[in-house]
Order: sequence, then structure tokens, then C-alpha cells
Amino acid sequence: MNSQDTQLIGVLARADSTASSLSGLLAGLLSRFAERGFPLYLVGGSVRDAMLGRLGHDLDFTTPARPVVVKEILEEWAETVWDTGIDFGTVSAAFKGQQIEITTFRADTYDGDSRNPEVVYGDTLEGDLIRRDFKVNAMAIELRADGTSQFHDPMGGLQDLAAGVLDTPAAPEVSFHDDPLRMLRAARFVSQLEFRVADRVLAAMHEMAGEIQRITVERVHAELDKLMCGVAPWDGIDVLVDTGIADYVFPEISALHMTPDEHAQHKDVYAHSLTVLRQAVEQEEDGPDLVLRWAALLHDIGKPDTRDTSSGKVTFHHHEVVGAKLARRRLKKLKYPKAIIEEIGQLVYLHMRFHGFGENQWTDSAVRRYVTDAGELLPRLHKLVRADCTTRNERKARRLQRTYDELVHRIEVLEEQEDLARVRPDLDGNEIMRILGLSPGPEVGQAWAFLKEQRLEHGPLDREEAIAKLRQWWESK
Repeated sequence: MNSQDTQLIGVLARADSTASSLSGLLAGLLSRFAERGFPLYLVGGSVRDAMLGRLGHDLDFTTPARPVVVKEILEEWAETVWDTGIDFGTVSAAFKGQQIEITTFRADTYDGDSRNPEVVYGDTLEGDLIRRDFKVNAMAIELRADGTSQFHDPMGGLQDLAAGVLDTPAAPEVSFHDDPLRMLRAARFVSQLEFRVADRVLAAMHEMAGEIQRITVERVHAELDKLMCGVAPWDGIDVLVDTGIADYVFPEISALHMTPDEHAQHKDVYAHSLTVLRQAVEQEEDGPDLVLRWAALLHDIGKPDTRDTSSGKVTFHHHEVVGAKLARRRLKKLKYPKAIIEEIGQLVYLHMRFHGFGENQWTDSAVRRYVTDAGELLPRLHKLVRADCTTRNERKARRLQRTYDELVHRIEVLEEQEDLARVRPDLDGNEIMRILGLSPGPEVGQAWAFLKEQRLEHGPLDREEAIAKLRQWWESK
């Protein structure tokens, strides 16, 4: 018995164990379907994840029963039922912590212009499975109330799963023409499952990359987030860049592929960015951090626009400023929430601040400004800056880490002495107005900004010193 046969036995055993446990949990549901003469199949990603030992609390089922019948059965059995997807043949329910979606067999047709199918109900399980995106998602397990089950794999998904391959049930050109979103899903599954894409699928993705423009930005955004939160997002991004799909959905990432000048060499910025992403992920403590991951991938996207070789050496002056603008602009086009756009943009903007100082060169003022500008992003900024060290020169790497360790220590020391998380002027607006005899207006804001600058530069001032500096500033105006 070879290793693949052994692996097949293992995944089938996991699937069988999952089927047995679900048959017990869902016995009431299964018996109701059986009484009406309808089978019920665990299907798609639920079967795949069961075989991989990673099944969650969202269960997908298919059945020949029409949606009206499915809804009636669920309302008899489930704790909660909702039918927001009923136009597409899907009814959802919740039962003992499980979210269940049951979709009637489908045999849809597509118009070739949008990804919205004309919903056509099917009559066979095989007809339903062949319309799915990938073979590994085209397997089904019929669950029965007596605890038995039957595995169905007409497309050969089990072999692909054991080999870690993503291939389409039908010709990939047909599949992607029907629904171009499947190309993004291929990259997403590379990230989530660490599978590779079959050669014929990669070729079709490259040939049909422009078809992704038929997909709404909201759907692109959702798939990109799932990709970025996978276990290997760098591999998923690589698929998008290599096939040319990134040229349409996030061209600034593709642009990181810059050809080094013969006489002014620089590291491969694209490869560096993927390494920084990987190293940022390695520092995560509580699961995927979407903001940190995007910032790590995008931290150098300003380099193509700032590349300069006029001095005989390649430079990228102010690439963090340009990069922050580019990141904000692209994420806005992809309709990311404003708060996330700002956080990612600010991390890109700040990632070079550390490199403006060397060992033993951080003044108290510089430390205060670093912490204040980062604000709540400081823990992420620490991780991003550390991840940005990809040099193969071990001595340089140790020096950079030592310098950053020193900065973190300085922050901790000042934090014990001052409230760095909330650096504010030593006088509030009401005191400023009373001392200077002002009414509310822009001059109060200017005075407040002056005092905050003094606080950052000199640390906490006692009240009399703060008043003296304020009066001196006012008189100089």
C-alpha cells in the first residue's frame, strides 16, 4: 500500500466518523426527510473539511426536495429558520450550535455577462455536483437517521484532496466563464488549504484574468479577506500575481515586481513583501490579524513610484508616504471600511519611522512622538517593523533587532514615568481660554496644539511652567 492509498483511507475514516456523529445530532431532521421520501446529503466544503479534520459549525446540505418542503421540515425541527436565500433554493436554520444551509439540487445556466445564474432546480445529485467550483468541493455524503451513510464522489474529488490539487469538475474555461469569482476562490483555497492549482486551471486563469472585471468589488473584497486570513496568504497572492488577476483587482501588488537595474541593484521588492507578510503572520497571537497582514503586504507599494537611480544607487525616498496614499486609495475602491483603511494606511506610513534612528539615538521626544503617532496601532507597528527585517546578513539583522529592542525598552521606561498612551497638553481648553482671555475659536486650538508640542518635546510640565510657556508663545504672536 503506497502513501497516497494510506492517506485516502485516513480521510475516508475521518469523513465516516463525522457522518456518524452528525447522524446522531441531526437524527430528527434526517427522519423527517426520510418520512417525506427525500435523501439529505452533506455536500461541498463541509465534506472536504470533514475529510481534512477541520469541519466547523456551518454545515452545507443538498437535497432533491424543493425549498418549500425544506422550509416546512426545518420549521418543524430547528430552533431558528430563515429563508433569505430561498430565491436561490437555499433555506437556513440553527440547531444546537450548528448553522445549517440546505439547498435544493441545482442545474443552473449562466448568461455569460454576470455571475448571476438563472436558477434551475435539478433532479440528480451528480448534476448538482458537476456545477460546483472544484472537484474537492464536489463530494457528498448521504446521511441517514439509522446512523449509516453513503459517500458519493462522481468527479474524483477524493483523489484531488489526497493529492492537494484544485481542479474543476468541468473544463476550467467553462467554469470560469460561468462564474469568474471561482478564479479568486482558487487563490483563496491555495491560502486556506495549502493546495496547489492544477496546470490546466492556472492556464485558464491566466487566459481569462480579465473576466474578473465582471465581479462586483464587494465580492472581490470578501474573497481577498478570506485569502488574507488563510494559513498561507503569500501563496494565494502569488497565484493572483502569476495569473495576472492581481493586475485587475490590486495592481499595486503586481507593480512590486520591479526589474533591478544592472548598476543599481536592489532586493526583489515583491519577494521581500511576501516574506514580510509571512514574518508578520508568525508574530500573531490571537488568530489572523487582517490589518497587520494587509499592512505587511502593502508596506512597500510606494517603491515603484519613488524608485530613483540618478545617484548611481537605487533609492526610494518617501516611499512610505506615497505607499500610504496608494493603499488608502485602492482599499477605498475595494470598499473597505474607513477605520480599516485608516489603520492600514497609518501603519504603511509609519513603518519607516524606526529607521530614521540608530542605536542610542532615540531621544525622549522621539519616543513620545513614535508612541503618540502610532496610538492604538503600536503593538501592530512593533510586529510590522520587526517583520520588515529580511536581510540575510546575520550581523545586520541582529543589529536591527537589538536597536528595536532598545526602542521598546525606552517606551516601557517612559511609560512608567508618563502616560504615553494619552499624551495631552498640560492645560485644557477651558484653562487656555481663561489664562489668555479668549473665546472659543481657532486660536484656542492653536494654543492647544502648541502645548501638545511642548508636551511631546519636553515631557510633562508643572502647571506654572506650562502657563509661562503659553504666555510666552501668545506674546510672540
